[in-house]
Formats: sequence, C-alpha cells, structure tokens
Amino acid sequence: MDTILQIIDISIPLFQQKGYKGVGVTEIIKTCNISKGSFYHHFPNGKEELLIACLKSIDETITTHMKDIFKQYPTTQEATLAMIDILVSDFETEGRIVVSTFTSIVSEIGSLSEPVRNACSNLYLKMQQIYCTKLEADGYSKEKANSIALMMIASIEGAIMLCLTQKSIHPLKVISHELMKVLNDPD
Repeated sequence: MDTILQIIDISIPLFQQKGYKGVGVTEIIKTCNISKGSFYHHFPNGKEELLIACLKSIDETITTHMKDIFKQYPTTQEATLAMIDILVSDFETEGRIVVSTFTSIVSEIGSLSEPVRNACSNLYLKMQQIYCTKLEADGYSKEKANSIALMMIASIEGAIMLCLTQKSIHPLKVISHELMKVLNDPD
C-alpha cells in the first residue's frame, strides 16, 4: 500500500475516535510504524495537512456512498430511510457509525484553520447537493429542496453525534421517523 494512503487510512479512525486535538504526531507515527522523517516527507505541513487529506478521503467515501444509495431508490424518502437503516446497522454491528463519522472530527472545527474548515464545508455542501437533487426529482422547488436538505443534514449529523455519545441507535430511529413526516408533507 502507498505510504500516504496507509497514513491516511490509519489516521482517520484515530481522528474519529480521539478528535484532532486528541491525536498527536507521535501517536500517528507510532501507529503507522513510520519514522518522523517519513511522516514529514509526505505531510511537510504536519498534522493539519494530514487532517485535510483525511477529510478529503472521508468526503469521497461519504459522497460516493450517498450517491450509490440515492441511485437505488426512486424517492428521497426511500433513499433517506435506507441510508439511516445502514447507519443504524453499522452502529448495532460495529458499535460506531462507520461511513459517516465525519461529525466526530468536525466537532472541533471552531478552533481549526480556514483550510480545514473549507474541507469540512465542502463535504457538507456536497451532501446537501445530493439531497437537493433527489428532492427536486421528487417535485420540490429548488428553494424548498435546499431548506429540507439543510435540515436533513443537521438532523442526521446531530443524531449521529447523539448515537455516539449515548451509545444508542435511538436518536437515528427518532430522526428517521420525523424526517419521513417532513418528506410526506410537501408544504
């Protein structure tokens, strides 16, 4: 495996579990079994550069996963239910939410740099666009689709954080139920 990809693949779960501030370069180097020189050769700007690479990797994984789910179902409602069911299943089998654990890293965003904030913002915008496209195909106006998409992202991401902190799938199940009410009421 390419060293850069190895460092990214190993660092993502470290950042997800401990947060950006909770993981030091020494821990990353030790876990990756690489030298400090090798780390800085691949990421000359240090841990922040690595974080941005990790966020881009997560971005690609999440958006590809969402697009695949949304292609499989004819309506936003069905696609959203399927996506939440996958999140619930991940939590039940893995004890964490494997695909969409972007939120755990983003929670520290207020104290991070503009490039990191931009990487996070770009993922959320891509997610919103996936929802919007599907909602518009369901017949919602562009304005209404944007509003609902924003609410869906905030609800699901918030539910993910609650699931992780409560060690329970209950928040996702509640959000799933409530989102279906919203999606059944076009006004």
